[in-house]
Amino acid sequence: MPMAFSPGLLVVAGSFAAFRLLNRELERLVPPPPSARRNRWKWRNIWTSLAHSVLSGGGALAGFCLHPGLSEDLVGTHPPGAHSLVAMSVGYFLEDFVDMLCNQKLHQSWELLFHHSVVIVCFGIAVLLHQYVGFALVALLVEINSIFLHLRQILLMANLVHTTCYRLNSIVNLGTYVVFRIATLAWMTRWLFLNRENVPPATYAVGTVGMAIMTPMNIILFYRLLRSDFFKASRDVQQEKEQ
Repeated sequence: MPMAFSPGLLVVAGSFAAFRLLNRELERLVPPPPSARRNRWKWRNIWTSLAHSVLSGGGALAGFCLHPGLSEDLVGTHPPGAHSLVAMSVGYFLEDFVDMLCNQKLHQSWELLFHHSVVIVCFGIAVLLHQYVGFALVALLVEINSIFLHLRQILLMANLVHTTCYRLNSIVNLGTYVVFRIATLAWMTRWLFLNRENVPPATYAVGTVGMAIMTPMNIILFYRLLRSDFFKASRDVQQEKEQ
């Protein structure tokens, strides 16, 4: 039985190594502008995160289009591609956790470290048990919004706040935040509640705690985005750039 777990764990390990390598090479692929050179590790980190968001968000959307049965059975249906996508994301979140732990002060990164810990546990269960892969894939739809969150950070670091590109990205970011982040988390919470009798108590407890943590975190982030991009003071933007 343990052998059945090996492919997923290999994908996790391979993903960790691939994102680590990408992170190290990114400064050559996308040189930081002068305004970002004081925080080179963050420049690399955001571009690495953007690569993951494109792969996982796009992959999750494609997964539901190519495998309609996933939306009908979020527990037992796990096509190889979907399982590998979730395993790849576990590898990325592990890599990002290590990257932040090594390069950022704890008081600056504790929220994201906490977020990543919850995701790694929840996605890790899906990878190891080969169950709830569909549910994890729903969670990866959130990464569609993350694409624009990361683009926002890149534009901030490149000192392109007062541009049409930044304003357009802010609007798309807000729209995708509501559709792919808030609505997705609300749907997942509703699914857990409606299917509580069909989910083992331990798994239900992990899922409920995960949703209870993620929902307020995302509401707070939404408020910060609104305040910064639509009701912002120049001081707020400067502080965010330097974090």
